[in-house]
Amino acid sequence: MRYYIIAGEASGDLHGSNLIKELKKTDPSATIRCWGGDLMQSAGGELVKHYRELAFMGFVEVLMNLRTIFRNLAFCKQDILAHKPDVLILIDYPGFNLRIAEWAKQNGFKVIYYISPQVWAWKENRVKKMKLCIDQMLVILPFEKDYYKTKWNWNVEYVGHPLVEVVEQFGISSAESAVRSSESLAPDSELPTPDYKFIALLPGSRKQEILKKLPVMLDVSKHFPDFQFVVAKAPGLEDSFYENMLAPYNNVSSVSNQTYALLKKSTAALVTSGTATLETALFGVPEVVCYKGNAISYEIAKRVISIKYISLVNLIMDKPVVKELIQQEMNVENLKKELSLILFDDAKKEQLKKDYTTLKKLLSEGGHASANAARHIHRFLSRATS
Repeated sequence: MRYYIIAGEASGDLHGSNLIKELKKTDPSATIRCWGGDLMQSAGGELVKHYRELAFMGFVEVLMNLRTIFRNLAFCKQDILAHKPDVLILIDYPGFNLRIAEWAKQNGFKVIYYISPQVWAWKENRVKKMKLCIDQMLVILPFEKDYYKTKWNWNVEYVGHPLVEVVEQFGISSAESAVRSSESLAPDSELPTPDYKFIALLPGSRKQEILKKLPVMLDVSKHFPDFQFVVAKAPGLEDSFYENMLAPYNNVSSVSNQTYALLKKSTAALVTSGTATLETALFGVPEVVCYKGNAISYEIAKRVISIKYISLVNLIMDKPVVKELIQQEMNVENLKKELSLILFDDAKKEQLKKDYTTLKKLLSEGGHASANAARHIHRFLSRATS
């Protein structure tokens, strides 16, 4: 079979690479053409465009790059027509991929969407069009299956969350590194090694959000002198951006491209909302979820986004498993209080451990997401061509 896969971000490249590996197991003769990154290319995909040419974040940046975006859309359509794939597989990246899905369906291509746009949070009206142009939707959050069925009468397939296998694979590769070396684990080599317990600080990836949250997180370190606070720096941001913020603190250090290694060694974490909250939970690390943004943007978001929680952990479990400190609530006193609870309250730690175990079971239902997705895709194509 001929597969055409489109991922437009680093996370899509990661999950797309694991999907390609599994597709090649179920279909050894598969030829795969893709938009993604180095990981998808290494997994055996023929790379057409790198996601670095596609990732425009934020309203202003999108407006400034509209010409490039439309040019990429036109080129993508021409390339699909030229290569005539048996199936088009779209991974997240809804602004681009939903446009391609609509066009592809009109031109007779089979369309599978892997990792649903978060329409349950905002832009719900997209679903009407999605139902018309997507032949099979593969979702990665357990509540999404019921959401689509109950609210939109659309049967979608839940395959589990791909981060489960990513975190597990990191643990395996770390263990293998330890066997090969008598020194510290290779992935952890940049971590500081004093006689401290680590508290991870994951303040986000964009300068604006880091400047809002990291200073508050850092001030908390003064109240926990027996712990080493370690900032996970964002890829692509220069070291000088962090230097002035970190300099006044004695028990604060930082690492680059070592987030998983840091989480693996951490006793607790202060984490910005987003996928990082889920990654932290999958590593079994007690966490406090932090969000502080522009006041006007937050007020607008409150009126547009219709979700009960801001962290994926709480959304999936449908209860407040981890504490969320939002806007004015995210201050030093509250962080100090909540961090103390997850560090020293045995009952709190035990409950978190149980909830994290339940969470992982929910997200790995029926095996790994990539293998499940590949099986569903192969089954769909077998039915479609029989």
